[in-house]
Amino acid sequence: MRNRPIPGSTGRVRAMRMLGDPVLHTPCEPVTDFGPALAELIEDLFATMYAARGVGLAANQIGVPLRVFVFDCPDDEDVRHLGHLVNPRLTEADGITLRGPEGCLSLPGLEAGTERYDHAVAEGVTRDGAPVRIEGSGFFARCLQHESDHLEGRVYPDRLSGWRRAKVLRAARKAPWATGS
Repeated sequence: MRNRPIPGSTGRVRAMRMLGDPVLHTPCEPVTDFGPALAELIEDLFATMYAARGVGLAANQIGVPLRVFVFDCPDDEDVRHLGHLVNPRLTEADGITLRGPEGCLSLPGLEAGTERYDHAVAEGVTRDGAPVRIEGSGFFARCLQHESDHLEGRVYPDRLSGWRRAKVLRAARKAPWATGS
């Protein structure tokens, strides 16, 4: 028997912002109001993430320029990590650097080998303002770094160079969701 609601069950699915939208390329503002609107935003983030079949989602990806992200992501040992972070700071990103396939709900259908550290720690607060520290390894560390980048106004192609960057940006321009298509 469940003793708490399923994340996103009371949320509504919002439109996803796509690569090129200015909100994705602008650093987000800190959350200062910890009232019902924040709880609703977090529920909407979960609902939207699940509808898009993602493992993480930042608020600016649905057009809200606030420092909030949600996640439901496994690590490399298939341990599920479920939660949210408000006003997060990536306090550690270290270990070995791995190039692995990375995609994004704001660039649907595209992915590229992106270098990320295999260990990350993010600190922030919950929707109620309680301090929280989240540590991840492997794929979950990649998720923490990816979502933290979103809140700084970066998308994963910003971490690419050379032919990898050119290839993903060319594919994005030709994608059915691209601006002007």
